[in-house]
Amino acid sequence: MKKILFTIAIIATATASSFSQSEKYTAAMKTNIAALDSAMIKNNMADLANNFERIALAEKNQWLPFYYAAYATVSSTYNMTDKSKVDAIADKAESFLKKAEELAGGENSEICVVKSMIASGHLMVDPQNRWMEYGQVSGANIEKAKKLDPTNPRPFYLDGQSKFYTPEAFGGGKTVAKPILEKAYSMFTTFKPASELHPSWGKNATQYFIGLCN
Repeated sequence: MKKILFTIAIIATATASSFSQSEKYTAAMKTNIAALDSAMIKNNMADLANNFERIALAEKNQWLPFYYAAYATVSSTYNMTDKSKVDAIADKAESFLKKAEELAGGENSEICVVKSMIASGHLMVDPQNRWMEYGQVSGANIEKAKKLDPTNPRPFYLDGQSKFYTPEAFGGGKTVAKPILEKAYSMFTTFKPASELHPSWGKNATQYFIGLCN
């Protein structure tokens, strides 16, 4: 009887500890996810990337912290004026994303979205000479993300953003970008993340680019 009670006590303690860790993880994730929308404006995406990396290294078996570490890391390159640093940072983002993909059990729509962003980061270092290589990789991952989850607005947002920055002579421009961005925005209004920790970013940025197209 004492052995049974002792075993129950151990299980109860382990369960309580597990719940405590789970609550701590969820709270940390929610705090940093909530800061994503304003991070680009405040130019502190690199700080958020470090936060997500710490969560990822502490949890180890969760794919979302590695995903957000990758997303925040590559996003930190978008405001960089020193393009000589971008490739190394994009490579770091890719290493996080590979870990996220491994833990997630393979590619999914959200992972392909960040793959596209990483390729775009490399592209912007030298657009003229890198377009053929990284432009195709970025575009292919956008299309793959759409196919893996047709309800995900983020690949449509990236598609519209890409068209916005592409010269009209090459099939881009505001007129081409606007309907794609409007579709993405409409999708954001109905999109339901799988959980409160799953990706939901992009709506505000989509609205911003629609405004630029008017």
